[in-house]
Amino acid sequence: MDTFLQRLGIERPIIQAPMAGVSTPEMAAAVSNAGGLGSIGVGAVDAEGTRRMIAAVRSKTDRPFNVNVFCHRPAVANAAREAAWLARLGPEFARYGAKPPARLTEIYESFLNDDARLAVLLEERPAIVSLHFGLPPRERIDALRTAGIILLASATSLAEGRAVAAAGVDAVVAQGYEAGGHRGVFDPDAADDCLGTVALTRLLATRLDLPVIAAGGIMDGAGIAASLMLGAVAAQLGTAFVACPESSADAGYRAALLGPPAERTVMTRVISGRPARCLANRFTALEQEGVRDAVPEYPIAYDAGKALHAAAKATGEFGYGAQWAGQGAPLARVMPAGELVRQLGSETERALASC
Repeated sequence: MDTFLQRLGIERPIIQAPMAGVSTPEMAAAVSNAGGLGSIGVGAVDAEGTRRMIAAVRSKTDRPFNVNVFCHRPAVANAAREAAWLARLGPEFARYGAKPPARLTEIYESFLNDDARLAVLLEERPAIVSLHFGLPPRERIDALRTAGIILLASATSLAEGRAVAAAGVDAVVAQGYEAGGHRGVFDPDAADDCLGTVALTRLLATRLDLPVIAAGGIMDGAGIAASLMLGAVAAQLGTAFVACPESSADAGYRAALLGPPAERTVMTRVISGRPARCLANRFTALEQEGVRDAVPEYPIAYDAGKALHAAAKATGEFGYGAQWAGQGAPLARVMPAGELVRQLGSETERALASC
């Protein structure tokens, strides 16, 4: 077994992506119990919510699991821009007999500023913490490592990978452009080379003295085996787990993922304010109307997105949901998370044996 997998305490080179709002403690525990690394995303809850989620996982497994935090730059409010965005969404709300919120707020606090969440992590000491959207100050990284926590961090480019290595993080998650959900770019307004998982994984594996975890578009054992052959020590899968019964995805999300909509995903900012890959739906269609520059900053825009989804969903319309999915979405399968991990493990072994 790879020595880094031994450090993580897992038997299979399979990591379930954190997927804040979709993954659950039940899912994370099931994945860890099956020999992979289960994950929970706590970017959308506060410090005490983080503590409760950690406790919920621990009530179902004694195996290691990953806790993911968001390291985005704090939003800069712009009242005029936010009011204009709400006015733009007004007709969409009206379609479902609702009105937009009177104002928008920054609904998620970044880990960069969240001392309470840091304190919880240092008290609870989960085995692994992963970082998305960038890196926290060095003193926070040092505090987590001093507590004995293994750190992972996402990178979408060689430059970001080098920053991860320089920060003293233990492993880098190579997030390819195919990946579903929020793109982990450090600066969402900078030029994006849109590197795919294959190229990025190989670049980071050859240029960094750091374990690499491949992520993006990987749905089965063949994809995991290919990632390992590129030099990764493991693969991280998110979309593959959305259809599992332990997922908190709603009925509309599941139906879209398992139907024709899975065949088209798009990168969009309109839902949350940051680029994220989603199943094409009524909300993402707004991106085609040239509204990108009008969207408020993340996560302020997400306040509007969640309200619009709730209004439409109340009438049975699911097309405004954050239906995050990677380009491998048509390969999604419905089975319990633990069974999926075991199936993925068998597929990986067969794929490697046939090489």
